[in-house]
This record gives sequence, structure tokens and C-alpha cells, in this order.
Amino acid sequence: MTRKLALLGSMLCLVVLAAGSASAEDLPVRKAGLWEMKMVRSGSPMPEMTMQHCTDETVDKEMNNNVSPMAKQICSKQDIKKTATGYVSDSECSVAGISTTSHAEITGDFNSAYTVKTSSHAQGGAAGAAGRDTTMQLEAKWLGACKPGQKPGDIVMPGGFKMNVRDMEKLKALLPK
Repeated sequence: MTRKLALLGSMLCLVVLAAGSASAEDLPVRKAGLWEMKMVRSGSPMPEMTMQHCTDETVDKEMNNNVSPMAKQICSKQDIKKTATGYVSDSECSVAGISTTSHAEITGDFNSAYTVKTSSHAQGGAAGAAGRDTTMQLEAKWLGACKPGQKPGDIVMPGGFKMNVRDMEKLKALLPK
């Protein structure tokens, strides 16, 4: 159960970083189709994780509209700025008694590939999280059309865990309070 919660928590963070860090008009909409997203973290016991996300313009816009209010509930600061090479995001969020300060740099074209490099510092919560610094790099690349049977919003995570981002309320319910 702890592993599932960790994966779900990572997924929530990933979605917030990949789609919800900005309002719908700030980040470009990703090209429709199947995206492979590889998440590599250092300073964390979480292993490298690769997942696939079937998306379209509607799902990306919904993710921005649905995740941004959720992020506003847990984040006291959420700033994103366009730069010459992409975007920079700074946030301060708190979930389950753990306060996290994050800085992300987003580069790429959102049509074939993009990268999100994040550094964060966590305070509070369980003894293992206190004072922990982590870095994460999300490497996303467009693979082509979604696979047969997939619908926009479907995500396949390691171990075959499947969900649809449109079920975000169910995901929030599984996270520790």
C-alpha cells in the first residue's frame, strides 16, 4: 500500500509539474497522441519511473483547469515565467504536513519532446522527509498515436497500474491527509 501511495503521490506531483504549473494559456498544449514520460529522481528512495500518457488538446486543457485549482489549495506560491528557452516555475506547497519548496525549468517544444528539471526541499512530516533535498528530471517524448483501446487521459504506470487523469478526484482521495 505504501508503494501505491508513493506512486500516486509521484503521479500527482508529475501531473502538477507537467500540466498544472501554469494556467491553460501559459503552457502550450502538447501534441495529441501517446507521450512517454520518464521520471528520474535523485536524493529519494523512489526508483526511476517511466509511464505513458495518451492525451489530446481537450485533456491537456482539462488538466490545467482541474489541477491548477487543486494546486492552489496546497500551494501558497505558484509562479511561472516564460524565458528565452522555455519556462521557469517556483512553488511552495504543503501536503500531509510536509512543506515543499520547488524550482522547475521547462524546456522543449511540446510537439516532439520536453524536459522538466526540478529541485525541491521538503520540511516536516515523517522523519524521512524532514530536510530532504531532491532533484527530478522528467523527460517526455511523443511516440505517435495512442495505442488501440486507449482514450485521451489514460496513463499506464510501472507495474501496469492504469488510471485516467479525468479521475483526479479519486487520486486525491487516496493520498494521505
